[in-house]
Amino acid sequence: MRIIGGKFKGRRFDPPADNWPTRPTTDYAKEGLFNILNNNIDFEETKMLDLFGGTGSHCYEFISRGCTDATYVDKFQAAINFVKKTAETLKITENIRIIRSDVFRFMESSGEDYDYIFAGPPYALDTMDTIPDLVFKYKLLRPEGWFVMEHNPHHTYKHHPNYFQERHYGKTIFSFFHHPDQAHQASEEE
Repeated sequence: MRIIGGKFKGRRFDPPADNWPTRPTTDYAKEGLFNILNNNIDFEETKMLDLFGGTGSHCYEFISRGCTDATYVDKFQAAINFVKKTAETLKITENIRIIRSDVFRFMESSGEDYDYIFAGPPYALDTMDTIPDLVFKYKLLRPEGWFVMEHNPHHTYKHHPNYFQERHYGKTIFSFFHHPDQAHQASEEE
């Protein structure tokens, strides 16, 4: 795993291989996504949330680009331990809040909102298709914010009312959603 941009660009971190519970986003897909984000997000002003955070890669990329308010959520202790160790190595512990929790319980009880939310759930997760609805039900996304969901070709979100685009990187797909106010405004302008 490597950080692809910002002040930590090129830094490599290798999660333990044995019994690792996550599927890290490929560098190719991550580069494609961050090419889009670099042109649309002010990282220094962004409060971000990484659901099913795994290796913490998404948080490191944001913090590397100037984000000072990243929240990482995962339920696997091995992942939590790895992210804590990596945050200490990078000296970014004050910029990342690491939460060990079931993502669905966290979304229900969070009570906070974010400028940017990323979810990279396990592709085989039975409740994967409920995630976009829950992000909006629990009002986790701020009015100008973006929610990005990583998935494979077995899932599609094109008919979701807040969906606005998707990008394909091999078998990795990122679906983009925005706040209902933005979605409503966009449909009025068409």
